[in-house]
Amino acid sequence: MSSIRQHGLAGGMHHLLDYLKRMQSENPAFFYAVQNDNDHSAGNIFWADATSRVNYSNFGDAIILDTTYKTNRYRIPFASFTGFNHHGLPVLFGCALILHESESSYIWLFQTFLQAMSGHHPVSITTDFDPFIQVAVAQVLPPSRHRVSTGSIFRETRERLAHLWPSNPDFESDFRKCVNESETIDDFESYWPSLLERYCIIDNEWLQSMYNARQHWVPVYLRDTFFGEISVMDKNECLNSFFDGYVNASTTIQLLVRQYEKAVQTWHERELKAEYDTINSTPLLKTPSPMEKQAASLYTRKIFLKFQDEFIETMATPATRIEDSGTITTYRVAKFGEKTKSQIVTFNSFEMKASCSCLMFESSGTICRHILSVFRAKNVLKLPSQYVLKRWTRNAKAGGFPDGHASSEFPSSSGDNVTLRYNNLRQEAIRYVEEGAKSIQIYHVAMKALNEAAKKVSAVKSRSIGTAEGDTVSNGERDELLTADEDVHSYQSAEEKQKKIRELTAELETTNQRCEVYRANLLAVLRDMEEQKTNLSVKVENARLSLKE
Repeated sequence: MSSIRQHGLAGGMHHLLDYLKRMQSENPAFFYAVQNDNDHSAGNIFWADATSRVNYSNFGDAIILDTTYKTNRYRIPFASFTGFNHHGLPVLFGCALILHESESSYIWLFQTFLQAMSGHHPVSITTDFDPFIQVAVAQVLPPSRHRVSTGSIFRETRERLAHLWPSNPDFESDFRKCVNESETIDDFESYWPSLLERYCIIDNEWLQSMYNARQHWVPVYLRDTFFGEISVMDKNECLNSFFDGYVNASTTIQLLVRQYEKAVQTWHERELKAEYDTINSTPLLKTPSPMEKQAASLYTRKIFLKFQDEFIETMATPATRIEDSGTITTYRVAKFGEKTKSQIVTFNSFEMKASCSCLMFESSGTICRHILSVFRAKNVLKLPSQYVLKRWTRNAKAGGFPDGHASSEFPSSSGDNVTLRYNNLRQEAIRYVEEGAKSIQIYHVAMKALNEAAKKVSAVKSRSIGTAEGDTVSNGERDELLTADEDVHSYQSAEEKQKKIRELTAELETTNQRCEVYRANLLAVLRDMEEQKTNLSVKVENARLSLKE
């Protein structure tokens, strides 16, 4: 960072730090950290409020680090960690100021981010092109798949090959087409050398280095990893969607706090509207299929509409069986008139699992038309549970980390325990409010339960305070405290029972679906036998007539 820019930031740093200290004093779950440099002046800063940390516990499987604002044309080196919630809307996980850009700064940033999120690693992380970030991700987040945004690659290529543009105006469109329109890895491996040969840039060092790192940025190499994107607008060319329009080239640190709060409030209101639309509007079903009806009841409105688009496409996308080896059947699936753009789907009838060469489910968590076409062919009437990602459902905020990424280990420090308890209680309270507001009957039941719970909490709290002050606890009081503990254990036991019931119900549903598949296969075999019997009877009758003649 230039010394002029750093000097301009100095005055606003105290303002930001005062804000962060005040927010943490008001809410113990508000997290912030400062990395001091060698001369003990203010260094890099990271912060995440309570809502952001809860957001991460629900949707932290795929994260985006946007460092667009670190460039010198912006007055503040601002960065943000974001993702997508169950409505497909941008959601914030944390923010940072990177005053001293270096490899160690980003290592500190990722380590601090993990500390704020109780050590949970994301499945994937998307960043702009930056050698410092690349090293830091590899060191701090080794289990996470690192993707570099194509937008930053295109910008960097434009700068490094600026001499090529005047005489070759079509290069950029051809380059983008090679990267974005390659359907398979073989396609890309074929297009890339022909592109370089056409423009006589085979020996260009930048392009050679990008080719060597193609697994990190070329989309066709990344389809086997979840990135949480459900539409073309979400794709990784542009990362700064959360603060776009709130932070710009004239934003100062003093103004940043206000703009940060405005952005958070705006996206929160949009989420509330999406939640309201999901709860209070019934999606229009376009078929009598029980699978479409099931999806409408499970998914949020936006995700259901995405599913419905894929489901309707199955009408014009037949599945043709090309191989059958017992429980595993292979299909070629293509839209009418587009046989050259077919996908291969393998279906295991015993496990009720299907995999498609398009890898849409792996990358987005939403099922593709090709697998749905095979389900239709196999008479699978409902979505198997493994194809309903919780993070896209109406109940995405119920429970902990998406898809089993939560750890059973609790943070060791008392401060982290307070934060964890706060987050868990807040998360459950939000879910309770959402359920309690659905009808007047549920509302009255919820209010009664809250009042009873408040009395129990107050009783336990008063006894805890008495014990802390050295008061003698009588046997009667001790018994009451034990009763409160027993209530917690019985509640946990009931929760475990409910969880077991849900697991058994899901297992029963899967078994029923398998039975349906077996029944359909058996009926098909019986039909074939009847057809063969009829054909054989006709042949016998024809033979008899021939003998009479």
